[in-house]
Amino acid sequence: MIDQVDVLRKAINKVKQKYPFVIDAVVVLSDHLHMLWTLPQGDHDYPTRLMLIKADFSRLIEKGEYRNASRQAKGEREIWQRRYWEHLIRDERNYANHVDYIHHNPVKHGHVEQALTWQYSSVHRYIRAG
Repeated sequence: MIDQVDVLRKAINKVKQKYPFVIDAVVVLSDHLHMLWTLPQGDHDYPTRLMLIKADFSRLIEKGEYRNASRQAKGEREIWQRRYWEHLIRDERNYANHVDYIHHNPVKHGHVEQALTWQYSSVHRYIRAG
């Protein structure tokens, strides 16, 4: 996914135009990503946003990946997992823990020794903000 990060940004920005949200934290790895969003007050429709991001990204990148029979029958690409994990943030501490988890993910997966050296992360925005 990191080799297509500009395409991913394009897909996210397109969805944000119609369905606004703020990306509070993000990290993009080679085979998955983590994002923490804030949606507009009273809006809880994260599934539509995620579905559109995944669909737009899939349409914008070149085809050619292996697809198993189930994916072929459903016309699905093999880029994204069908499932995703969502969590409603409970309080400031829970928020901070999730931001830390997101930013530490490249270290957890052995890509880098320090989170700040991973290029595809909002950790740099947090560092600049102090």
